[in-house]
Amino acid sequence: MAAVLPVAAPLGGTVVELAQVDDPVFSAALVGPGIAIDPGAAAESTAVAPVAGTIAKLHPHAFVVKTDDGVGILVHLGIDTVQLQGAGFTLHAAEGDRVEAGQALVTWSPGDVVAGGRSAVCPVVALDQKPEGVAVVAAVGEPVEAGSKLLEVG
Repeated sequence: MAAVLPVAAPLGGTVVELAQVDDPVFSAALVGPGIAIDPGAAAESTAVAPVAGTIAKLHPHAFVVKTDDGVGILVHLGIDTVQLQGAGFTLHAAEGDRVEAGQALVTWSPGDVVAGGRSAVCPVVALDQKPEGVAVVAAVGEPVEAGSKLLEVG
């Protein structure tokens, strides 16, 4: 890839180290390097596309947007939320759709996820990238808004 790819925060919250995520696959960066966002216990949050591209995968609890350069960015809404089988998640797009960064993809309730005993922390991962090729530009422990710069890949 020739240029640096900016990756925007898909939702607002507090920036959390990926190593602190309560899931061994994400905390060990097994699917790729990245960062996470804790949206807190908001009643409603809308996750937006972190990059422009095509939706390669779309589940109620997670999605992957693949850029024209072939970089896949995974956003996972909460931990163990696959167990909810889509309950409480509203999709605003479909697999194969072309999306722009900032376009609404999924609306959900972090508060309901937390109330159900799960973590609402959202890993944002650059799939199949080397750690040295991904830079975190948001400050860990600080608030971030949806659409603000989170990572750089390249």
